[in-house]
Amino acid sequence: MRVAVFHDYFGAVGGGEKVVLTIAESLKADVITTDLDERTIASAGYGGMNFIRLGDTNKTPPFKQISASAKFALCDFRGKYDFFIFSGNWAHYAAGRHRPNLWYCHTPVRIFYDLYGRNVGMMRFPKRELAKMWIAPQRIIDQHYVSKVEGIVANSKNTQGRIKRYYGRESTVIYPPVDTSNFAFREYGDFWLSVNRLYPEKRIELQFEVFRRLPEEKLVIVGGYSRGDHAEAYVKKLLAGKPDNVEVRGMVSDEELKDLYSRCRGLVCTAVDEDFGMTPVEAMASGKPVVAVDEGGFRESVLDGVTGRLVKADVEALAKAVKDINGRSDAYKEACLNRAIEFDSKIFTERLKAQIVGI
Repeated sequence: MRVAVFHDYFGAVGGGEKVVLTIAESLKADVITTDLDERTIASAGYGGMNFIRLGDTNKTPPFKQISASAKFALCDFRGKYDFFIFSGNWAHYAAGRHRPNLWYCHTPVRIFYDLYGRNVGMMRFPKRELAKMWIAPQRIIDQHYVSKVEGIVANSKNTQGRIKRYYGRESTVIYPPVDTSNFAFREYGDFWLSVNRLYPEKRIELQFEVFRRLPEEKLVIVGGYSRGDHAEAYVKKLLAGKPDNVEVRGMVSDEELKDLYSRCRGLVCTAVDEDFGMTPVEAMASGKPVVAVDEGGFRESVLDGVTGRLVKADVEALAKAVKDINGRSDAYKEACLNRAIEFDSKIFTERLKAQIVGI
């Protein structure tokens, strides 16, 4: 079977990109995308795939999103493949011409739906009014192309709920893949780890405040952002207020990341109502406990009191959880390793192939 996987664009390689690359590897599929940085993909441990580029996007938001969605809506690969898979916020705009198809949904576009009030409310006039004018028609267009999707797979029960709430569609949950054999325990070092894109919804500023309150602790933050997206102003402001005991490394190679997981004390996660979140599984596959906010997909991966702690999204609760785990991280090791196996990439591949056959 000839399979093509459509994905928005490849800048920073996060959880969504890892899912796409795993799908492409397991199905020997071609990847159809817009912006592409193959060096970043190679540094993340992936290589040898066939990429088809639709052309670069306009890097200024919201024109980046508009140009990406237009490229997918207008492209035509009919007759070249037997099955099409979409991943991301804009790739499913290709669903009108490409069937049979399946959308692996990481989440409905959050600024269109569940984070609309939060994100737009933070904007100043006139940017706020311009955002409202852009989002209203874009939401209608998004709904139109979702109606062309034949089957939907959600990356979590949390995302499944959003799909039902905003699209009125049923979906099947298949958790994102983590190759647990790639991760290993080395030691409990002298630092905590945070792995996420540097986006406002990840609430990195909350992590800063937690470790400002814990000057005896150290936090290493790994992750980047795509130039020209909504994160640039946030990152500039964020770094201006960085505590001395927090190190922001930006993007690192796959080998560096696995080494950090192997040596950290544990992982800190603070994203707003995270879709699922692969980083807690990667940390647990390294035998490390997770301190996460008690929201979203973290509730589906982290077992409170067993593989880490789920706490309120406030500085005091997070700081207390970090202090409570310190000195007894090894008490979580075996439970973490066992929990991570439940999300292994072999299980993901088997379930995804069964879903394709079933359509």
